Amino acid sequence: MEEIVFVTHNKGKAKSAQRYFDNIKFITYDFELDEPRSDDLKEIATKKVLQAYEKLKKPCIALDAGFFIDELNGFPKAFVNFALETIGIDGILKLMENKENRTCRFEECLAYHDGKQIHYFYGRHPGNLSYEIEGKDREEKWSDLWYIFKPKYFEKTLAQMDEKEREERRKIDGSYEALQEFAKWYKENNS
Repeated sequence: MEEIVFVTHNKGKAKSAQRYFDNIKFITYDFELDEPRSDDLKEIATKKVLQAYEKLKKPCIALDAGFFIDELNGFPKAFVNFALETIGIDGILKLMENKENRTCRFEECLAYHDGKQIHYFYGRHPGNLSYEIEGKDREEKWSDLWYIFKPKYFEKTLAQMDEKEREERRKIDGSYEALQEFAKWYKENNS
């Protein structure tokens, strides 16, 4: 079975990747890497995948995601972890008190390095912020933002949706996942 190294501390992301592949095993690489102070998702993913490939000499993927709230000029952008560690989802909801425009989105950039070149894949998930924390903890959750993010056209947060509902919503809300784009490309180019 082929192996691809997923450069992440987040086991939920690796679990998400596995569902798109039958013949590939994802191994996580969770050593500390130098991450640029940037709100450019492509720059961050590129730096992480290059560092990991340099150390391991194996095909690697790095996925970087940002969360963008329109009313807050895109805050927290690529600084999601910093925002969650400092003000948390309670702080984000506090910043959004009495705000009508609750439009937000996740954006992703996945970088795949096979040793020859880096390929890029993008994802986008439109939605709205809830007014309060809603839902329960789920094994596949990869961010506390799941408790306050409602996919476009839905009244439930990701944390309130079961796996089937989360998959079905993609047919409705126009979202697409970088991992899914990568899986499609990988199968077409490695069969």
